[in-house]
Amino acid sequence: MFTRSELESKTIQELRDLCRRYGLKPTGNSGYKNSYIVSLMSFPAIALKQMEDGRGIKRLSFEAFQNIGAALDQMNDPTDEQAALIKLTMEERRLRAPLSWEQQKLLNLYIAKQKLEEVMYLLGE
Repeated sequence: MFTRSELESKTIQELRDLCRRYGLKPTGNSGYKNSYIVSLMSFPAIALKQMEDGRGIKRLSFEAFQNIGAALDQMNDPTDEQAALIKLTMEERRLRAPLSWEQQKLLNLYIAKQKLEEVMYLLGE
């Protein structure tokens, strides 16, 4: 992340701006460069340790992961005709109301399914 020499070459204002940018508070007295340097050098290790300890953002339980998979299974895959209508909708071609509302629901379901698949991929890594 940041090296000590990289940070030591900065002014207190530059260090303060870096801390603000990342939402960090200086460790100790904010009048000393070292207070900012310590915070900026240590936060990556602290953040990962907090995740490991179950503080803040944490990994899903296996059961929660399975529930997302079950939701995907329940959504199923589009039929050939549904896939064709989804493609047509993505090309900004619309049916007349009230069918256009159902057309949009179909597209929204498809997009939600894609996003859930992306979630499963991201969480599976």
